[in-house]
Amino acid sequence: MVSLNMMIFINTWSSATVLFVITSAVVSLTHYWYKWSHPKCNGKLPPGSMGFPIIGETIQFFIPIRGLDINIFAKKRLSKYGKIFRTSVAGQRVVVSADQDFNYHIIQQEGKFVQLWYMDAFSAIFREHIDDLNKANIHKYMKRTMANYVGLESLKEKLVGRLEVMVNQGLRSWSTKSSAEVKSSSAEMIFNFALKEFCNYDVSKNDKNMSKKFTFMQAIMRIPLNIPGTAFYKLMQNQKAALESVKDMVHARIKSRENEDNTRYEHQRKSMDLLDQLVDDLKTSGEEFITESFVVVFLFSTLLASFEPVSEVLTLTMVLLTEHPLVVKELREEHEKLLKNRENDGSSLTWTEYKSMSFTHQVINESLRMANIIPGLLRRVIKDINVNGYVIPEGWTLVCLPSCVHMDPEIYENPLEFNPWRWDCKPPTIKNFLPFGGGIRNCVGADYTRVMIAVFLHVLVTKFR
Repeated sequence: MVSLNMMIFINTWSSATVLFVITSAVVSLTHYWYKWSHPKCNGKLPPGSMGFPIIGETIQFFIPIRGLDINIFAKKRLSKYGKIFRTSVAGQRVVVSADQDFNYHIIQQEGKFVQLWYMDAFSAIFREHIDDLNKANIHKYMKRTMANYVGLESLKEKLVGRLEVMVNQGLRSWSTKSSAEVKSSSAEMIFNFALKEFCNYDVSKNDKNMSKKFTFMQAIMRIPLNIPGTAFYKLMQNQKAALESVKDMVHARIKSRENEDNTRYEHQRKSMDLLDQLVDDLKTSGEEFITESFVVVFLFSTLLASFEPVSEVLTLTMVLLTEHPLVVKELREEHEKLLKNRENDGSSLTWTEYKSMSFTHQVINESLRMANIIPGLLRRVIKDINVNGYVIPEGWTLVCLPSCVHMDPEIYENPLEFNPWRWDCKPPTIKNFLPFGGGIRNCVGADYTRVMIAVFLHVLVTKFR
């Protein structure tokens, strides 16, 4: 029989144990929270908040953007902390910069203080080649190869005319319908053109739904929760399907090459498309990094980059032109003048005519500024960076925001106003205008994108309304 004194002792001991456990847990959680909120640094971190442990500020970061202004996440923190602040997103410790001078400095430091980094939506594709993509010789190979197909010489010699044919056919098709959804219709039109140019792939004879498999770009700004039932999971399934389609194309080309007569192949070398070039390099270049999986990733990323950003800019441009008839009027006058000055009424658009479209280039600049097709330039810090008295530690993620620079009222007066005439007196600089990135990572397809938009506008205002 337990005595009363013993019962009191047992109860007291139990209460003390529970109190000790609770106190220890609170102390541990407080210590963990403090460490999370105050990461170690060889100096002073930029101002900001790390949010809740593990979760950070992920939920706030992925709130969808409504309208053309910068997203509310960045806007609130820029007003509170200034143009450089720290946060945590999806388990990553991040410093965000909207400072044009610092952003320009960083994109010149590739390989010295920062290296390329991808978000979860793309790292799954590039995981095997992420280290390769940060090697200068491989990056040079990719840019040099693409320049053969979307560079200035290729644009001058053949692409301007072919793009005009594509746009004519596309807009004629749209005009026969009661309505056309610009984003999806332009994306399909441009994607099919890229497939034909780069891979000699005719969707009408093969996979007509190919472009729909590439509809996963929204995954960039989704919470990376890759489990069935989530939007991110569905988008990632589209990504896998797209990658498998590209693999099939590469395998088919490799097989056809193996069965091809060598003499005939040498005769056709001058007319090789991009896929031919990649398969040829796979077999003959001797470069160790050019593997079959590398060819698949290269082609996949090229097809993706060839249509998604352009269709976004075209869609926004159509909306803005609808709202600004004076811009349409000046565009039409410029392009009708081109037609009147032609010696041959039936001739195609020329490179000289493209270069002479002064107001059209202003419209394109303004559309690119407001579209902000690059939401952020992502880099991994590989060496501590000192900026404005702060330190960005090695291992952190750095996000430079061209969109915030493009919408900065200190740089652009009334930034939310569509005003192509602003470019007549204030041409862009490499610091305040970064629609295609910058430094060694500047998009090799920048001129290709500009020409495509210009050709689209030319056909639109001269043949349609």
